[in-house]
Amino acid sequence: MGLFQTELSGALLITCLVLLTGCGQLGQYDITVNDRTVYQPSAPFQVEGIDDAALADCLQQTVSDLAANRAEEVITLNCSHAGIQSLSGLEQFTQIRTMKLSGNRIRNLLELERLPELEQLLLDQNDVVDPIPVLRMAGLRKLNLAGNSRLQCPTADDIPRALTLTLPDHCNI
Repeated sequence: MGLFQTELSGALLITCLVLLTGCGQLGQYDITVNDRTVYQPSAPFQVEGIDDAALADCLQQTVSDLAANRAEEVITLNCSHAGIQSLSGLEQFTQIRTMKLSGNRIRNLLELERLPELEQLLLDQNDVVDPIPVLRMAGLRKLNLAGNSRLQCPTADDIPRALTLTLPDHCNI
């Protein structure tokens, strides 16, 4: 390759890079040069292992909206009023810090204990009976359990000092 061809190739490469940096959605396209693929975006993350179809749908939509490639990239989840009954399988989303699950039919909270980064949890208007699994979570700072008519009210000793807790009206602590 002569000097002219090398300079031309370098200039062409720089021009392509400058043009490509202006394409915000470039990550969704394959790039081919002379019938050879030189770039192929990673496949979108597919949510698997979630028993509840409504939760799986909400998680997949969240992953798609974020263009996430891994479960760990989801740090905020809003699945309010989605018809969710079970949280089984949610433990793979270990980096969730804020979760809104208002207005569902969730009863069992044991799966949430496996989310070590969880700080804010809205579970108002669900079917929660036993709040102890989430009250044991060291990092939880805000918990809303209002509107859970069958909730077994925790004692003052069960509630961590650092937790801002909203309980249903029938719980007078």
